[in-house]
Amino acid sequence: MMTLDGVRAGWGEADALQGVDLAIRPGEVVSLLGENGAGKSTLLSVLAGLLRPRAGSVRIEGRPLAVVPRREAARIIGYLPQSFVPLFPMTALDTVLLGRTPWLGAFGAPSRADLAAAERALAEVDAAAFAGTDLLAMSGGERQRVLLARVFAGEPRILLLDEPAANLDPRHRLLVMEALRRRAAAGAAVVFSTHEIDLAASAADRAVLLSKGQVRADGPTLDVLTAPTLSELFGVPASVTRLPGGRPVVSLASRLG
Repeated sequence: MMTLDGVRAGWGEADALQGVDLAIRPGEVVSLLGENGAGKSTLLSVLAGLLRPRAGSVRIEGRPLAVVPRREAARIIGYLPQSFVPLFPMTALDTVLLGRTPWLGAFGAPSRADLAAAERALAEVDAAAFAGTDLLAMSGGERQRVLLARVFAGEPRILLLDEPAANLDPRHRLLVMEALRRRAAAGAAVVFSTHEIDLAASAADRAVLLSKGQVRADGPTLDVLTAPTLSELFGVPASVTRLPGGRPVVSLASRLG
Protein backbone atom coordinates (compact mmCIF):
# COMPACT_ATOMS: atom_id res chain seq x y z
CA MET A 1 0.00 0.00 0.00
CA MET A 2 2.92 2.35 0.79
CA THR A 3 6.65 1.91 0.34
CA LEU A 4 9.70 3.90 1.34
CA ASP A 5 12.98 3.21 -0.41
CA GLY A 6 16.20 4.72 0.89
CA VAL A 7 14.42 7.72 2.42
CA ARG A 8 16.50 10.45 4.00
CA ALA A 9 14.53 13.32 5.51
CA GLY A 10 14.47 15.87 8.30
CA TRP A 11 12.95 19.16 9.33
CA GLY A 12 16.30 20.80 10.09
CA GLU A 13 19.72 20.64 8.45
CA ALA A 14 20.40 17.11 9.71
CA ASP A 15 18.54 14.07 8.40
CA ALA A 16 16.35 12.53 11.09
CA LEU A 17 15.84 9.54 8.78
CA GLN A 18 19.02 7.92 7.48
CA GLY A 19 18.04 5.79 4.50
CA VAL A 20 14.82 4.10 5.62
CA ASP A 21 13.26 1.21 3.68
CA LEU A 22 9.74 0.27 4.73
CA ALA A 23 6.64 -1.36 3.27
CA ILE A 24 3.17 -0.77 4.71
CA ARG A 25 0.63 -3.42 3.78
CA PRO A 26 -3.17 -3.41 3.96
CA GLY A 27 -4.79 -5.28 6.80
CA GLU A 28 -1.98 -4.91 9.33
CA VAL A 29 -1.33 -2.78 12.41
CA VAL A 30 2.27 -1.58 12.63
CA SER A 31 3.85 -0.04 15.73
CA LEU A 32 6.84 2.31 15.60
CA LEU A 33 9.07 2.12 18.67
CA GLY A 34 12.24 3.94 19.62
CA GLU A 35 13.75 6.51 21.96
CA ASN A 36 12.99 10.21 21.68
CA GLY A 37 14.60 11.53 18.51
CA ALA A 38 14.72 8.11 16.86
CA GLY A 39 12.75 9.39 13.85
CA LYS A 40 9.24 8.10 14.53
CA SER A 41 7.40 11.40 14.05
CA THR A 42 9.55 12.30 11.04
CA LEU A 43 8.75 8.94 9.45
CA LEU A 44 5.01 9.48 9.94
CA SER A 45 5.30 12.98 8.45
CA VAL A 46 7.01 11.56 5.36
CA LEU A 47 4.36 8.88 4.98
CA ALA A 48 1.64 11.53 5.34
CA GLY A 49 3.20 13.67 2.61
CA LEU A 50 3.89 16.56 4.99
CA LEU A 51 7.66 16.27 4.59
CA ARG A 52 9.37 15.53 1.30
CA PRO A 53 12.44 13.31 1.42
CA ARG A 54 15.83 14.73 0.52
CA ALA A 55 16.68 11.38 -1.00
CA GLY A 56 14.84 8.17 -1.75
CA SER A 57 11.24 7.63 -2.78
CA VAL A 58 7.77 7.29 -1.27
CA ARG A 59 5.09 5.45 -3.22
CA ILE A 60 1.42 5.02 -2.42
CA GLU A 61 -0.58 2.28 -4.11
CA GLY A 62 2.14 2.06 -6.76
CA ARG A 63 2.47 5.79 -7.51
CA PRO A 64 4.96 8.38 -6.26
CA LEU A 65 3.25 10.17 -3.40
CA ALA A 66 4.50 13.52 -4.70
CA VAL A 67 2.39 13.26 -7.88
CA VAL A 68 -0.85 12.14 -6.21
CA PRO A 69 -3.29 15.11 -6.11
CA ARG A 70 -3.60 16.45 -2.59
CA ARG A 71 -7.34 15.88 -2.38
CA GLU A 72 -6.97 12.28 -3.50
CA ALA A 73 -4.14 11.67 -1.04
CA ALA A 74 -6.24 13.17 1.76
CA ARG A 75 -9.00 10.66 1.01
CA ILE A 76 -6.54 7.78 1.28
CA ILE A 77 -4.43 8.93 4.24
CA GLY A 78 -5.61 9.94 7.70
CA TYR A 79 -2.97 11.56 9.91
CA LEU A 80 -2.98 12.26 13.65
CA PRO A 81 -0.21 14.65 14.75
CA GLN A 82 1.45 14.36 18.12
CA SER A 83 -0.11 17.62 19.27
CA PHE A 84 -2.87 19.93 18.09
CA VAL A 85 -3.88 23.27 19.60
CA PRO A 86 -6.84 25.03 17.98
CA LEU A 87 -6.25 28.66 17.06
CA PHE A 88 -9.86 29.65 17.75
CA PRO A 89 -12.90 28.17 19.55
CA MET A 90 -14.08 24.98 17.88
CA THR A 91 -16.54 22.35 19.03
CA ALA A 92 -15.76 18.66 18.97
CA LEU A 93 -18.26 18.07 16.16
CA ASP A 94 -16.78 20.84 14.01
CA THR A 95 -13.33 19.42 14.63
CA VAL A 96 -14.37 15.93 13.58
CA LEU A 97 -16.11 17.32 10.48
CA LEU A 98 -12.69 18.57 9.34
CA GLY A 99 -11.93 14.92 8.67
CA ARG A 100 -14.64 14.98 6.00
CA THR A 101 -13.04 17.90 4.11
CA PRO A 102 -11.64 15.75 1.25
CA TRP A 103 -15.16 14.42 0.59
CA LEU A 104 -17.07 17.72 0.63
CA GLY A 105 -18.93 18.83 -2.48
CA ALA A 106 -18.38 21.91 -4.61
CA PHE A 107 -19.95 24.32 -2.10
CA GLY A 108 -17.98 22.93 0.86
CA ALA A 109 -20.98 22.36 3.12
CA PRO A 110 -21.16 19.06 5.01
CA SER A 111 -23.92 16.76 3.82
CA ARG A 112 -26.10 14.55 5.98
CA ALA A 113 -23.73 11.69 5.19
CA ASP A 114 -20.76 13.78 6.38
CA LEU A 115 -22.57 14.66 9.60
CA ALA A 116 -23.51 11.02 10.16
CA ALA A 117 -19.88 9.92 9.63
CA ALA A 118 -18.68 12.50 12.15
CA GLU A 119 -21.27 11.44 14.72
CA ARG A 120 -20.36 7.76 14.26
CA ALA A 121 -16.70 8.56 14.76
CA LEU A 122 -17.39 10.49 17.98
CA ALA A 123 -19.49 7.63 19.29
CA GLU A 124 -16.79 5.09 18.45
CA VAL A 125 -14.28 6.84 20.71
CA ASP A 126 -16.85 7.45 23.45
CA ALA A 127 -16.93 11.20 22.79
CA ALA A 128 -20.48 11.73 21.53
CA ALA A 129 -21.33 13.66 24.71
CA PHE A 130 -18.72 16.28 23.79
CA ALA A 131 -20.15 17.11 20.36
CA GLY A 132 -21.01 20.69 21.33
CA THR A 133 -18.07 21.24 23.70
CA ASP A 134 -15.21 23.60 22.87
CA LEU A 135 -11.97 21.69 22.31
CA LEU A 136 -10.10 24.05 24.64
CA ALA A 137 -12.46 23.21 27.49
CA MET A 138 -11.61 19.49 27.38
CA SER A 139 -9.02 17.46 29.22
CA GLY A 140 -6.05 16.12 27.29
CA GLY A 141 -7.55 12.65 27.02
CA GLU A 142 -10.95 13.95 25.89
CA ARG A 143 -9.34 16.12 23.24
CA GLN A 144 -7.20 13.19 22.05
CA ARG A 145 -10.29 11.08 21.47
CA VAL A 146 -11.92 13.86 19.46
CA LEU A 147 -8.82 14.21 17.29
CA LEU A 148 -8.84 10.46 16.69
CA ALA A 149 -12.50 10.72 15.72
CA ARG A 150 -11.49 13.36 13.14
CA VAL A 151 -9.20 10.80 11.51
CA PHE A 152 -11.82 8.05 11.68
CA ALA A 153 -14.50 10.28 10.14
CA GLY A 154 -12.49 10.59 6.93
CA GLU A 155 -12.65 6.82 6.46
CA PRO A 156 -9.05 6.61 5.17
CA ARG A 157 -7.44 3.45 3.86
CA ILE A 158 -4.17 4.34 5.59
CA LEU A 159 -4.10 5.63 9.18
CA LEU A 160 -0.90 7.29 10.42
CA LEU A 161 -1.11 8.04 14.13
CA ASP A 162 1.55 9.75 16.24
CA GLU A 163 1.12 8.45 19.81
CA PRO A 164 -2.66 7.87 19.56
CA ALA A 165 -2.89 6.60 23.14
CA ALA A 166 -1.28 9.68 24.70
CA ASN A 167 -3.26 11.00 27.70
CA LEU A 168 -5.80 8.17 27.52
CA ASP A 169 -6.94 6.23 30.57
CA PRO A 170 -6.75 2.41 30.42
CA ARG A 171 -10.38 1.94 29.31
CA HIS A 172 -10.16 4.41 26.45
CA ARG A 173 -6.71 3.15 25.45
CA LEU A 174 -8.23 -0.29 24.97
CA LEU A 175 -11.26 1.16 23.16
CA VAL A 176 -9.03 3.04 20.69
CA MET A 177 -6.79 0.05 20.02
CA GLU A 178 -9.86 -2.09 19.33
CA ALA A 179 -11.04 0.55 16.84
CA LEU A 180 -7.68 0.38 15.06
CA ARG A 181 -7.85 -3.40 14.94
CA ARG A 182 -11.30 -3.21 13.37
CA ARG A 183 -10.04 -0.96 10.61
CA ALA A 184 -7.15 -3.27 9.87
CA ALA A 185 -9.54 -6.23 9.77
CA ALA A 186 -11.57 -4.31 7.17
CA GLY A 187 -8.46 -3.88 5.00
CA ALA A 188 -6.93 -0.60 6.14
CA ALA A 189 -3.26 -0.14 6.99
CA VAL A 190 -2.59 1.29 10.45
CA VAL A 191 0.76 2.70 11.57
CA PHE A 192 1.15 4.20 15.05
CA SER A 193 4.06 5.41 17.14
CA THR A 194 4.23 4.77 20.85
CA HIS A 195 6.55 4.71 23.84
CA GLU A 196 4.38 2.05 25.48
CA ILE A 197 5.96 -1.27 24.59
CA ASP A 198 3.13 -3.31 26.07
CA LEU A 199 0.65 -1.36 23.96
CA ALA A 200 2.61 -2.25 20.84
CA ALA A 201 2.82 -5.87 22.00
CA SER A 202 -0.93 -6.18 22.50
CA ALA A 203 -2.22 -4.19 19.51
CA ALA A 204 0.27 -4.51 16.67
CA ASP A 205 0.83 -7.33 14.21
CA ARG A 206 4.23 -5.95 13.35
CA ALA A 207 6.84 -3.86 15.14
CA VAL A 208 9.37 -1.51 13.58
CA LEU A 209 12.21 -0.44 15.88
CA LEU A 210 13.94 2.85 15.03
CA SER A 211 17.22 4.15 16.35
CA LYS A 212 19.07 7.25 15.16
CA GLY A 213 16.98 7.44 12.03
CA GLN A 214 17.49 3.85 10.94
CA VAL A 215 15.34 0.73 11.10
CA ARG A 216 17.02 -1.63 13.55
CA ALA A 217 14.38 -4.35 13.42
CA ASP A 218 11.19 -4.96 11.47
CA GLY A 219 8.97 -8.00 11.66
CA PRO A 220 6.15 -9.78 13.46
CA THR A 221 5.66 -8.37 16.96
CA LEU A 222 6.43 -11.69 18.64
CA ASP A 223 9.74 -11.97 16.80
CA VAL A 224 10.89 -8.38 17.25
CA LEU A 225 10.00 -7.62 20.87
CA THR A 226 12.67 -9.77 22.48
CA ALA A 227 14.72 -9.00 25.58
CA PRO A 228 18.08 -8.66 23.75
CA THR A 229 16.66 -6.42 21.02
CA LEU A 230 14.81 -4.12 23.44
CA SER A 231 17.75 -3.95 25.83
CA GLU A 232 19.96 -2.78 22.99
CA LEU A 233 17.39 -0.32 21.64
CA PHE A 234 16.61 1.44 24.93
CA GLY A 235 19.91 0.95 26.69
CA VAL A 236 18.38 -0.64 29.82
CA PRO A 237 17.90 -4.29 30.81
CA ALA A 238 14.65 -5.70 29.43
CA SER A 239 12.78 -8.88 30.24
CA VAL A 240 9.98 -10.45 28.22
CA THR A 241 7.42 -12.97 29.43
CA ARG A 242 4.69 -14.57 27.34
CA LEU A 243 0.98 -14.62 28.10
CA PRO A 244 -0.91 -17.89 27.43
CA GLY A 245 -1.91 -16.56 23.99
CA GLY A 246 1.72 -15.82 23.15
CA ARG A 247 1.66 -12.03 23.46
CA PRO A 248 4.80 -10.61 25.10
CA VAL A 249 4.75 -8.62 28.33
CA VAL A 250 7.79 -6.37 28.55
CA SER A 251 9.52 -4.96 31.65
CA LEU A 252 12.38 -2.49 31.55
CA ALA A 253 14.66 -2.34 34.59
CA SER A 254 15.99 0.90 36.03
CA ARG A 255 19.71 1.43 36.42
CA LEU A 256 19.10 3.79 39.32
CA GLY A 257 19.83 2.57 42.79
